[in-house]
Amino acid sequence: MGLAEVSTETGAGRAEIAARTLRTDRWWRLPLIQAVLLTVLLGYVVVRLFLRRDYFVAEYNYLTPLYSPCISTSCTPGSAHFGTIFGDLPVWIPLPIIVFPILLGFRGTCYYYRKAVYRSILQSPTACAVREPAARYSGESRFPFNLMNFHRYFFYLASLLLLINTYDAVLAFFPPGGFGFGLGSLILVANVVLLWGYTLSCHACRHIVGGKLKHFSRHPLRYAMWNRISGLNALHMQFAWASLVSVTLTDVYIMAVAAGWIADLRIVG
Repeated sequence: MGLAEVSTETGAGRAEIAARTLRTDRWWRLPLIQAVLLTVLLGYVVVRLFLRRDYFVAEYNYLTPLYSPCISTSCTPGSAHFGTIFGDLPVWIPLPIIVFPILLGFRGTCYYYRKAVYRSILQSPTACAVREPAARYSGESRFPFNLMNFHRYFFYLASLLLLINTYDAVLAFFPPGGFGFGLGSLILVANVVLLWGYTLSCHACRHIVGGKLKHFSRHPLRYAMWNRISGLNALHMQFAWASLVSVTLTDVYIMAVAAGWIADLRIVG
């Protein structure tokens, strides 16, 4: 099997490989791991959104980020920190009717997640020197992939939700009756820190801060911010996975406490 068997027929719009692959290493391992993790984590989130229970611990002000903000009269009493916009929602509409579309849009259009999904699930491309299943390639010029151009707008909305998550984490230190915190409070804080890392390291954030500047010397403050965010941007992949896992684990912990499966480890109060 040699390079002579690789054709570049223009009709397909891209290079074609006659063999399934020219690789001899375990190129399939990373895409497989990514596909499994993304499927499991997304599947968990979707199922969780429709359960409608065990997402708020009134005793400690623990509200899972998957349900924040909860703005329906169907929400558990005390969990609607910002009031209610919607009345009772039917069971086929998830309570986080606003939260989930924004979070899915933000992560789904994220540059890193796009690469992960294209390579691991859509196999476009799976890896270098590996044949693709699709006969033609249109990039992100057609629906639904052209929706990726809305990433910066999802960034704005997700940043607003993150401010709300930060407020929820602060509330976890002020349960009814006064100051106090437990393991759940620390988990909520750790989750918010990772979410801030993921959001601030976003390519859209970096572009907003300094992408349009032509003279950094005239904008020293924005240049300093751009440098800081550029450093975070190098860790965007790590923050993407760490924050996705942390959101899931935070929800699991709060669900376990709310359902009475475990007791929160109280540290103060």
